[in-house]
Amino acid sequence: MRWVSSINERIRQIAVPVFGALVVGYFAYHSMKGDHGLNAYIKISGELAKAERVLQERRSKREVIENRTNILRPDNLDLDILDERSRKILNVLSHNEKIILE
Repeated sequence: MRWVSSINERIRQIAVPVFGALVVGYFAYHSMKGDHGLNAYIKISGELAKAERVLQERRSKREVIENRTNILRPDNLDLDILDERSRKILNVLSHNEKIILE
């Protein structure tokens, strides 16, 4: 009977550290590979950087368009821009202009 008691005591001594190691291993694995782990963080950081670059490109294009539309306002009309836009929209040339086709 004493040897059964000895085996049970030995199992208890081994089980607690093994269980602890398994719990630590579980959390370590999911901290790297889980939905909110390090790999997901790196992936989302890359997507964020790409989205910020696209946003900056779009903002710069918007600023160019806003500047061109501000030039065409009636209170601040630039005749050169108005002439350029009308020629492009109407597809006409002046009598002294020449077309060069590439």
